[in-house]
Amino acid sequence: QVQLVESGGGLVQAGGSLRLSCAASGRTFSSYIMGWFRQAPGEEREFVAGIRPSGGNTYYADSSVKGRFTISRDNAKNTVYLQMNSLKPEDTANYYCAARLGGSFNLRNRFEYNYWGQGTQVTVSS
Repeated sequence: QVQLVESGGGLVQAGGSLRLSCAASGRTFSSYIMGWFRQAPGEEREFVAGIRPSGGNTYYADSSVKGRFTISRDNAKNTVYLQMNSLKPEDTANYYCAARLGGSFNLRNRFEYNYWGQGTQVTVSS
């Protein structure tokens, strides 16, 4: 079992930055693939970024966030981060941290994640 708690969301002006954190419980955090997803009102939950257990491989949604967002993890602190720069109003959403063990090569499929945090709201004003 893994429990995930996100923090770091808030209100920011367009062009600003935020860093989201996701703290995980449990001793086996370093075994989990971690992902960040987001969901805007009326929209489906979508993949933002993923990172493999060692941190050596990262994946991003296509053009919408690549180059602006960076996912990283600190296995010693049981924490995964999402650094978000050059934020745009369309980035406004509830951001969720998720964890999975193994699964397919595709980190973008939200249905393969077993554990989810409660979400943290990010609002970007224009």
